[in-house]
Amino acid sequence: MRPLPAVFGGLALAHLGALLAGSAVALVTKPALMPLLAAYVLTRGGPRLLAVALLFGCGGDTLLQVGGDLPFLLGMASFAAGHGCYLVLCSRHGTPGSARTLPPALGYGSAWLVTVVLLWPDLEAGLRVPVALYSLLLVTMALRATRAGALAAAGGALFVVSDTLIATGVADWPQAPAPQFWVMLTYLGAQFLLAEGFLRSAEGAGRTPGPSSDKRERQRTASRASTMPKP
Repeated sequence: MRPLPAVFGGLALAHLGALLAGSAVALVTKPALMPLLAAYVLTRGGPRLLAVALLFGCGGDTLLQVGGDLPFLLGMASFAAGHGCYLVLCSRHGTPGSARTLPPALGYGSAWLVTVVLLWPDLEAGLRVPVALYSLLLVTMALRATRAGALAAAGGALFVVSDTLIATGVADWPQAPAPQFWVMLTYLGAQFLLAEGFLRSAEGAGRTPGPSSDKRERQRTASRASTMPKP
């Protein structure tokens, strides 16, 4: 289990570096990132649905590299399926919403409305409704992720930032230097924080203990037995 986060981090750095250098290596490293994170989730004994969400992210990553409206829409659909998985996980882990969710709900709702209104005239006609619906699903996921703790909440917020950067690029708005670098930096942070947040939420609830928990319990039992006086 331990090497996987290090390998993911190393590959993420290689991918980001390739983006800054304009290297074709970025095309190869991008589709490999989410499967690594999904493998980390499974080896940690996390929910399979969490791994599925990350693999849907891999599908979106791959399709968005193709270019063109149809691959973009299919990629967006793959990400939307991942958000659906996250929403199911939110209902399993964390506590129901309360009055504390009102400020973030107002914040996400306002951000969604303002962004859609501003982007609408600059989007191609065939992309306007899909982008509006997808972004609504995205902010809903980000809001519900607050139920799974601070890490998942931060991941949801970063996902909103990352996809907003993509949307402004699709609308041909002015971009910061190396725009794909910033998109992927926020996206990778979002996915890792969501994965770690849901893992900790599940483990804290005692629903999905890690695969080594039984081994640790046997070690503790043997240690206690070795200290007991022999007859």
